[in-house]
Amino acid sequence: MQAIYLCGFMGCGKSTIGRKIAEKLGCSFTDMDEYIVETEKMTIPQIFSEKGEDYFRSAETEAVKALGDKGGVIACGGGAMLKDINAEEAAKRGTVVYINTPYDICWERISGDTNRPIVMANSKESLEALYNTRAPIYSAHSGADVSGCGTPEEIAKKIIETVSV
Repeated sequence: MQAIYLCGFMGCGKSTIGRKIAEKLGCSFTDMDEYIVETEKMTIPQIFSEKGEDYFRSAETEAVKALGDKGGVIACGGGAMLKDINAEEAAKRGTVVYINTPYDICWERISGDTNRPIVMANSKESLEALYNTRAPIYSAHSGADVSGCGTPEEIAKKIIETVSV
């Protein structure tokens, strides 16, 4: 099975929905951020503070390739599909699906999350500006755009129908 890469803003539901899709399709699920933490043997905040965001973004590129070669469902980090190279590598290995979830819903889910360096370093308003900057890039870098409104079950079903694996 080709890979299904889920992209979208932090808190859009990539991991929760990704697990549901993998369960329904009987395939593997990988959370890219968790994969990077295991590979680097450091938390994401540690990677950002000790090695920098550029290093982390390079680790994401390597993860896009490695995980895509395995197949299954991959929940990408919020910034992974912002880079052209990552979107290109993902498209070679499968389908990129943008979970298009309204900002207010994402904010409810991520506010106060200390494991998200970008959330901790920004206000609600500056994160909304970031959301508005990223949304058209996610859309441009994906092969499918699915609404993130609804239950995880409903969204997973929509994605499966859209990707039609």
